[in-house]
Amino acid sequence: MRFAMLADSVILAWGWRKRLIALAAGASGALALPPLDLWPLIVVPMTIAVWLIDGAVGKSTAGRFRAAAMVGWWWGFGFFLAGLWWLGAAFLVEADKFAWAMPLGVVALPAFLAFFPALAFGCARLAWPAGAGRILILAIVLSLSEWLRGHVLTGFPWNVYGMMLAGQAQIAQFASIAGLYGLTLVAIAIGAAPATLGTAEAGAGRWRAPAVALLVLAGLVGFGHWRMPAGPAPLVAGVKLRLMQPNLPQDAKFNARNGEAILNQYLTLSDRATSPATPGVQAVTHLIWPESAFPFLLGRTPQALSRIAALLPPNTTLITGAARAGEMLPGESRPPIFNSIQIVDDEGAIVSSYDKVHLVPFGEYLPPMLETLIRSLGLSEFVSVPGGFAAGTRRTPLAIRGLPPAAPLICYEVIFPGEVMPQGPRAGFMLNLTNDGWFGQTSGPYQHFAQARLRAIEEGLPLVRVANTGISAVTDGYGRIVASLPLGTQGVLDAGLPRAGPATIYAQFGNLIYAALLAGFLLLSWLLRRH
Repeated sequence: MRFAMLADSVILAWGWRKRLIALAAGASGALALPPLDLWPLIVVPMTIAVWLIDGAVGKSTAGRFRAAAMVGWWWGFGFFLAGLWWLGAAFLVEADKFAWAMPLGVVALPAFLAFFPALAFGCARLAWPAGAGRILILAIVLSLSEWLRGHVLTGFPWNVYGMMLAGQAQIAQFASIAGLYGLTLVAIAIGAAPATLGTAEAGAGRWRAPAVALLVLAGLVGFGHWRMPAGPAPLVAGVKLRLMQPNLPQDAKFNARNGEAILNQYLTLSDRATSPATPGVQAVTHLIWPESAFPFLLGRTPQALSRIAALLPPNTTLITGAARAGEMLPGESRPPIFNSIQIVDDEGAIVSSYDKVHLVPFGEYLPPMLETLIRSLGLSEFVSVPGGFAAGTRRTPLAIRGLPPAAPLICYEVIFPGEVMPQGPRAGFMLNLTNDGWFGQTSGPYQHFAQARLRAIEEGLPLVRVANTGISAVTDGYGRIVASLPLGTQGVLDAGLPRAGPATIYAQFGNLIYAALLAGFLLLSWLLRRH
């Protein structure tokens, strides 16, 4: 009875009261995301979403669409505002230049992203059935809106709703079959199922959807237990990695005057003894530094390469993030600058590079259609590179002496499901260099790491992740952490490299499994409507 009263209070709410309910319900979803990972709370935003659409009434089809889209916008605004508030920290790195624009990242971006669930709520209302079938309709349209959000305008699939369940290791293994969007489809249905307790058939019928959801949840946990081996993953023979996490403040890191001091810190920290068996860099085969490690062009600074060569023992390789200058193009006044991963051998030679393909809009470059307007307002990219970074042309495997082929990923390239693998033969591991120092001690770096771990599960590949301020870690192909350094600490991390597992179903078929699940949900909703 109390559940029915709660449902009625949401369904019958009107005006600003209904908008505030939607805002609060959406915001509650952020509690299920990292770093809290209170995943059972997914039932709050999803269940209330069903009741909000139940109460979206109008005298015409267009009126019902508008009513549902309105509450969907407020619901989405609450979710993205609570989940992405930490973006404001980036505007404080150079506060004299960017602090005034903080509302654009903290409020305007969530307001824009909220149009995706608004569209989903409106479309769901047009096909809204009675009973449990509406749970399936919500899951279909809301997951499709998340797929759109991951692709429209270069895409921004951050905190996709499936991430609310990804914090539970066993449940997250379902991504090895259906990927993030398939996990999202199922997560929405599970979270929304309790809505029928307040509004469905009388008697025992109201328990059918929640009971099925619990059975599906138990099945996901059981599958995860079955998929994950009891012991640690075997390691690649003869490989000993050292991950260096300098924990540099972002403002100091990109100051060219600090270039020599930064390099000195890297060299000293990289040679730190961590145990009697590991007295320093002499005992490792591969030393790895984070994204954009230097406030200068490494390839054009022979003194820095010489000092790196002096540090590296024979047959030890440095893998580092660095800005790279390309060839000057005709008619250009300066060469293109790439955000790159560079491989340096023990003689100080750069033997190979990877240039970041998927750049961060507004952070690393300004979209051409908006560049003139943005610069007229006195704004620029966050990175201290005139004109911003240039994009690499294609994703290619990175050949590194002594290691399996690497799938190189710089910063948020790792958040795009189905787009992390290079062309050609399957990689042996994912290499993610990043700099989350822009976001300080906030939830952002935890969310970033969680998404990187889910890519490891999707592809069945180990992940080597090195971050300036953390979280640096090595995981196996099941997303299990082998070793890690916490956020906001300085240090080095020595670890082996787990072997790659067999290609997962998702790695082989991509989003086809998600499409098949969508078709199944549609069929089931049609059958329920007929019944």
